[in-house]
Amino acid sequence: MTTKSLPFPLTGDQSFYEALGDWIGDVFYDIFPEKGLELRDEQIFMAFQLEQAFKKKSIMFAEAGVGTGKTLAYLLYTICYARYTGKPAIIACSDETLIEQLVKKTGDIHKIEELLDLSVDVRLAKSREQYLCLTKLDKTASKTDDEDIDFVYEQLPEFVHGNGSMTSFYPYGDRKEYPYLDDDQWKSVNYDSLQDCLSCDVRHRCGQTLNREHYRAAGDLIVCSHDFYMEHIWTKEARKREGQLPLLPEASAVIFDEGHLLEFAAQKALTYRTSLSNLAVILDKLSSNDIREKTLYLIDRILEQHDQWFAEISRQADHNSMTERLAIKRHPDLMTKSKMLKESIDQLLEELVFESELYVIDDYDLKIVEEYLERVLFSLKLFVDDDGAIVWLEESSEDDTLVIMPRLVEDILREEVFSKKIPYIFSSATLSVKEDFSYLAHSLGIDQYDAFTVSSPFEYEDTMDVTIHVMDEFDKGEKQVELLKANHTGGSLVLFNSKGDQDLFQVGCSHELSNRGTIYFEGDEEISTLVEKFQMDSSSILSAHHLWEGLDVPGVSLSQVIIDSLPIPPLDPVFEAKRNHVADPVQQVDLPYMLLRLQQGIGRLIRTSSDKGSVHIFLTQEDLKWIDEVTSILPVQPKILQR
Repeated sequence: MTTKSLPFPLTGDQSFYEALGDWIGDVFYDIFPEKGLELRDEQIFMAFQLEQAFKKKSIMFAEAGVGTGKTLAYLLYTICYARYTGKPAIIACSDETLIEQLVKKTGDIHKIEELLDLSVDVRLAKSREQYLCLTKLDKTASKTDDEDIDFVYEQLPEFVHGNGSMTSFYPYGDRKEYPYLDDDQWKSVNYDSLQDCLSCDVRHRCGQTLNREHYRAAGDLIVCSHDFYMEHIWTKEARKREGQLPLLPEASAVIFDEGHLLEFAAQKALTYRTSLSNLAVILDKLSSNDIREKTLYLIDRILEQHDQWFAEISRQADHNSMTERLAIKRHPDLMTKSKMLKESIDQLLEELVFESELYVIDDYDLKIVEEYLERVLFSLKLFVDDDGAIVWLEESSEDDTLVIMPRLVEDILREEVFSKKIPYIFSSATLSVKEDFSYLAHSLGIDQYDAFTVSSPFEYEDTMDVTIHVMDEFDKGEKQVELLKANHTGGSLVLFNSKGDQDLFQVGCSHELSNRGTIYFEGDEEISTLVEKFQMDSSSILSAHHLWEGLDVPGVSLSQVIIDSLPIPPLDPVFEAKRNHVADPVQQVDLPYMLLRLQQGIGRLIRTSSDKGSVHIFLTQEDLKWIDEVTSILPVQPKILQR
């Protein structure tokens, strides 16, 4: 890409950065005000701090309060830098489903295009789970009477069925295209780890493949989630060895929007999951082939050992836990069963070498079985040999899943990500605790960084009131219903600390609000569709447990935020591992996490200078020990009500 595509002239007597700085000044001081945008000193300060990060190719923590216009600021630099270097920049957002927010018609990228008469080549890169799987769709459609699934089938492009030339192919199959499916319906037709894409006979017609080819060709920006970016990092070398392209192309710069959430995405990308039912499904594929009797006996033994292993895992799991992640005790009986299963799977993999030489096993089935068995084997090895790994059990009515995650990822991040000499920008309203960035930097393996804090330009005293309610669980539900009914001229957001808390509210309180207007619950539809509906309906209610960050709904559509409980990290294996490796778990883990998340939740309310509304935070008597810390981060002095 040449410098002709830059939105400003670049002459021989100026460096790129000098010309960029001049243009940025013209944009903020002249062009934007002429187009009706407010001149904000905080935004200009942030912009010129960012210039140093791009010039030095350094890591920058850019903490800027709500209303600063931080997205506009980093977009201007990022687009220009991508065009100057000839490589797209990557913007990684906190949540897979919230990346749509950045590219929506009222979003900042479209705003830049209109204000500066630019055409920005921005493309979305979503994780595999966000795309339709044709193989799973075929199987599900053949055994269900669900009209929604049938409609998905009817929506498929003509070329999927073999009609049309290759030139007529276009990207399709994005989760957003099927908003009418709830999360459970989507899981029945989307990609999952049991699919072997490389051997799939419809791979060239697959929506995931076509979308991947599309976003790799982006000229300016690729927008993805933290999860997908970290999956790219962990898989790129393996993909190269297999002759595949990395998930993402080489980037000129990386922006981590809501960057304080990157650590968990990094852990999640390195997670190994083994379910109770999947092994039986996989080995059934193998048994349906004409294999030797010895191998069949071995398969039966493995299935029996696998069932016994999961039964022992369940016995050693902490079923008294209030979280979805059940801690597992490393009891000697469990370790013995783990080693026995590991030895049997090792033996089966050896037998499959002989079976493959007899050419009696379908190549597709063999590849799927081998890959899955190797993943289970690696999980068992981690479980048996690595006592530093974080292990937990997830139970549901459909299946049980063992999850294994590395305890700390900072060393891997330090080497695989932050050793690269490109600009890394962390952007959020909450990256520090009282302007101390060490908690985040240490968690991510970042040793050297620049940082700044810019406060919000909004006059919160005139636009926001905060009430802290101290009461028990029974009274809390009653009060929340009362608040939601009272806010009949505007929309309300109710934030929960977990899906379980949201489910309790849905069961216990939603019927009392049936005459209040529409209530949208996270999980009932594709999330960006729900957000759009909520924004268009100025008197509705949105109930969510993932929207503490990234939700941008200005105006009366969001005039009340109700925080169901303090977002204290759960007593689950992930946070327990963090607590066990610091001197003061409360001050070094629980408190920073809670305060950062609470600030984010409160920040959903006031999005523009004309917004007004109320925040209601619910505490128990036990939570009063945090009251000084909570009030210290609030933008206004709260009213405290005790019952």
